[in-house]
Amino acid sequence: MSALALSVLLSLVSAVAYAGGAIVQEHVAVSSPDEHYAPLRRPTWWAAVALNGLGGLLHVVALAYGPLSLVQPLGALTIVFALPMAALFVGRKAGATAWRGAIMATVGLAGLLALVGTSDGQSLDTAQRVAVAVVTGGVVVALMIAGRAAHRHPAVRSMLLATASGIAFGMSSVFTKTVAVDWTGGVTLSDLPSLAVIGVFATAGMLLSQASYRGAGLAAPLATLTVVNPVVAAAVGITMFGETFRYGTTGTMLALSCGVVAAGGLILLTTERIARTTAESAPAEQAPTEPAPVEDLLAALPEQPVAALHEKVVVPAQAGPTVLAVAYDAEDAEQPADPARYRFYGPFYGGSYVAAPDLDRHRVRVKS
Repeated sequence: MSALALSVLLSLVSAVAYAGGAIVQEHVAVSSPDEHYAPLRRPTWWAAVALNGLGGLLHVVALAYGPLSLVQPLGALTIVFALPMAALFVGRKAGATAWRGAIMATVGLAGLLALVGTSDGQSLDTAQRVAVAVVTGGVVVALMIAGRAAHRHPAVRSMLLATASGIAFGMSSVFTKTVAVDWTGGVTLSDLPSLAVIGVFATAGMLLSQASYRGAGLAAPLATLTVVNPVVAAAVGITMFGETFRYGTTGTMLALSCGVVAAGGLILLTTERIARTTAESAPAEQAPTEPAPVEDLLAALPEQPVAALHEKVVVPAQAGPTVLAVAYDAEDAEQPADPARYRFYGPFYGGSYVAAPDLDRHRVRVKS
C-alpha cells in the first residue's frame, strides 16, 4: 500500500472515530442533563473519550504519510459520516437538506482526492516555522482587534472571530504535519517549540470559536470555521510543502472547484443540523387557558391552622358607655341622621373612634 493510500485510509477511519465519539457524547449529554461536568463514572463517556483520542492519533499519523492539502479536508467527513451513524445507532433521521449537503461534500472531496498528486513528505525549516508562526499570530491578533472594533455589529464580529479561529486551527495542523514528518526519523528535542506553537494555536482556536458564538447564533460561525480550517491548511500545504495536483494548472482549477463544492456541502450540513437541534430543543407553545374562577382558587388554598387562645390570656373589655353614647343627650333622637357631626378627635380606651369629617358646614349645638 502506498503512502497516499495509507493516509487516505487513516483519514477515513479517523473521521469515523470522531463521528462516533460525537454521537456518544451527545447521547451522554442528553441522558444526563443535570450533570454540569464530565460524568466520570459513566463508561459511555470514557468510550467517547477513547474514540476522540483514537481519531486524533490517526489524524496525526495520516498527516505524517499524506499531503496536508488532502488529509485536512478529509477530516471534514466527520459531519458526513455522522448522518448514517446517527440514523443507525441513535435512530435520528436527517432531513433532505442534510443529505444534499452530504452528497455535495462527498463529491467535492472525492474529486479533490482524484486530483491530488503524489509527493514526498516535507517539513519546514526553522526560519519557515518562525515566519509562519509570526505571520499567523499577527493575522489572528488583527482579526481579534477588528472583531473588538465591530462590537456594535454582532454578525460581523462573529464572522471575524470565526475566521481567526479557523486560521488558528488550520495552522496548528500545519505544525502537527511538520512534527509528524520530523518524528518519522526519530523524536528530537528540537520539536519542542513546534509543540508549544501547536498548543497555543489550538487553545486560541478553541477560545475564539467560543467567543464567535456570542450574540450571533451558531450556524454562521460554525460554517465559517468548518470551511476556513481546511482551506488554510491546504493553501499552506500547496505553497510551502511542495504539494501539487495532477494535470498542472487545469488540475489545480478543478481542485479549487471541488473544494468550493465540498465547502457548500459542509455549510448545508452545518446549518441543517443546527436548525434541527434548535427546533427539537425549543419548548412547545402552550395554548392560552381561561382564568380560573375565584371560588376554585380559594378552594385550592390550603387551610391555615388557627391556634387556640390560652385560658390565661386577658382580653380588654369595654369599661363603660361609648363616647358616642355620652355625646348624645336626652333631647337627641335615638338614631341621629348624621352621627359624624359630633366631633371626636381621637380614640378613647373602651370606646369607639369616629373620624372627624373633613368639611362640616353645620352649626354644632353645644350644651354645658
